[in-house]
Amino acid sequence: MSELTELLEGVEVEWKALWEVTIWDKRFNAVDRDKQPKVENYQYLLAANLFNLEHKNGDVFLLSTGKRTGWTTKELAGTYLREGEVVTIPWGKSRPVIDVLKYYKGLFVTADNRIATSNNTDILLNKFLFYWLQTQSKVIDGFYRGSGIQHPNMAAVLDMSMPIPPISVQKEIVRILDTFSERTDTLGNELITELEARKKHYNYYRDRLLSFEESKVEWKILGEVTTIGTGSRNTNESIVNGEYPFFVRSQEPRAINEYEFDETAIITAGDGVGVGKVFHYVIGKYALHQRAYRIVANDNSINLKYLFHYMKNNFAKYLEMTSVHASVTSLRKPMFEKYPVPIPSPEEQERIVAILDKLDSLTSAISEALPKEIALRKKQYEYYRHLLLTFPNDNINE
Repeated sequence: MSELTELLEGVEVEWKALWEVTIWDKRFNAVDRDKQPKVENYQYLLAANLFNLEHKNGDVFLLSTGKRTGWTTKELAGTYLREGEVVTIPWGKSRPVIDVLKYYKGLFVTADNRIATSNNTDILLNKFLFYWLQTQSKVIDGFYRGSGIQHPNMAAVLDMSMPIPPISVQKEIVRILDTFSERTDTLGNELITELEARKKHYNYYRDRLLSFEESKVEWKILGEVTTIGTGSRNTNESIVNGEYPFFVRSQEPRAINEYEFDETAIITAGDGVGVGKVFHYVIGKYALHQRAYRIVANDNSINLKYLFHYMKNNFAKYLEMTSVHASVTSLRKPMFEKYPVPIPSPEEQERIVAILDKLDSLTSAISEALPKEIALRKKQYEYYRHLLLTFPNDNINE
């Protein structure tokens, strides 16, 4: 903090309108000609066509108007190939500017962006311009008009007043923010890599633990060891702040104020996109949709949590092996009752559950921590960006 204070202390900042220090990709109708003595045209592709050029081994950046980016080759780029150091905002947007504001230096092909460059990099660094525009993204959002796809009032954008500290200060601010940005990206990538490793580790042991040789374990059909039934509720009975979970056919349960069952059960979808794939393990009071199934143990030989793990891992494969799978859009009770399940000893079932629950807990922990940690780092980055780019009279665009 003290280093940042020292960096900004006593800095003399000149304020200039954006049009005074930048060159844009076209002349704008509502902007006086003397504010745009020079333009730098860039041939662009429509957003829908940009990614037709995509090539996984390309070294030419696809400068889109949205969040998606990619690469192409010089050969595929053809006459659209350009090179430079640019800052872009989309001509038409459907999301906040902060999500789609871009900086790039090198070879690129652009979609319909409004493209800015410094008219003198001895006075204004393009990367400093990019970071400053990030701090002004909400102001720029206010310049977009229209329903659906919105377009910016470029006269208002070019009239924005921006701080121009000495070039040495700009370089140091850019260096600090680049470092923060890189660390944030690195952390996110490390956490994602760790999560994928945990998932692979979990899947490997789950598959091993839940694979049985037919001759070495007792097999029964599901109807022998469980009671299978459905609920009686309708989808429109769910409410926002209900007391009990209400299992419908989606991934996550809804809420309801009246419960139907008070038990330990496996819940699965009877139709829809979750058929044979979505399973919940519930203990206690809950309600159930009329097209969802509940599976309850009626035999001491079965550990229901073990059965939950087994079905979650293998039931979809069972459906794929049935001759009628191609036409199955919903499941009937006999399809569940005939499902063969291995019944190892109670001790082995308990051991499998303990291992898989532990692995699942570790994977869930990092899954939950990932977005929280990234959000925390993002806030930290935004804090320092604001601190570094806030100068006297910085409320001029507010």
